[in-house]
Amino acid sequence: MRMGFSLPQYGDMATPDAVERFARTIESAGAESFWVGDRALCPAAPTRGFGGTPPRPFPDQFRKVLDPFAVLATAASCTERARIGTSVLNATWYPPLLLARSLATVDLLSRGRLVPGFGSGWSPDEFAALGIPSSGLGARLDEVLDVLDAVWSEGTTSHVGALWTVPPSHFDLISNRSSGPPIYLGGFSPAALARVGRRADGWLPTIRLPDRTRVDDLCGMLATIRREAERAGRDADAVDVVLRVDASPGTPSSLIVDTLEEVEQLTGISHAFVELLLLAQDVEEAIDIATTLLETADKGAQTQ
Repeated sequence: MRMGFSLPQYGDMATPDAVERFARTIESAGAESFWVGDRALCPAAPTRGFGGTPPRPFPDQFRKVLDPFAVLATAASCTERARIGTSVLNATWYPPLLLARSLATVDLLSRGRLVPGFGSGWSPDEFAALGIPSSGLGARLDEVLDVLDAVWSEGTTSHVGALWTVPPSHFDLISNRSSGPPIYLGGFSPAALARVGRRADGWLPTIRLPDRTRVDDLCGMLATIRREAERAGRDADAVDVVLRVDASPGTPSSLIVDTLEEVEQLTGISHAFVELLLLAQDVEEAIDIATTLLETADKGAQTQ
């Protein structure tokens, strides 16, 4: 199992020095990838609580959130090998032409290592604060993807849609890949899984530990994605997967590694990253946890 980690983007450890130190240290320790998320605010009285309903407070770490594009650019500048990704950007928040520019810039800075992952967003409070309708998100996300496909293609760019129009233009800000960075999508609903199958290069599912939320559902959801890919005339086996692990404080490293080995055996998913938001209080602890997980996974691989 190839293993990655979230970057120090939230809470007290969200500093430039922490991002650089963590990325350098853990890449040297063998990390496959680094990831950021996307939060616009931390509502004091959320309409919809973190993780769904009934409403419950957001984690205190969300009171301080670094911009995901800036964190990615920082990580790109101090690493050489590891992939850098978003799990996930709320794509419906952004004008897609500017989103394409920001992500293409990060892709260039990282020399083609960007893995942009998108979701539609879920917090009514964030949508209200941003002045964006929280209805029709599926159609909005589809058009964002349409614009990205257009401006990341070769030649003259144009797009005419229900929400945005891009006149014939030149957009050369992409890396040496002619079609731009690969697009990954999150989501678990039937509509979200169908969208992954129809048009995404990869899927970004999430499991939770220690309660094993969604672990036993991964096979069925993967089957849905592959079926939809085949219906769209695509290679179902070409849809990549990077699994996110949300672990509660105190979750043993051995349980995380054992669960990832189980998932790989059952599903074939061979790349995962661990979200350190709730596991680590500072960058020192984040480095310790990530190092321990990498060492534990390496020892397990050697004994197999």
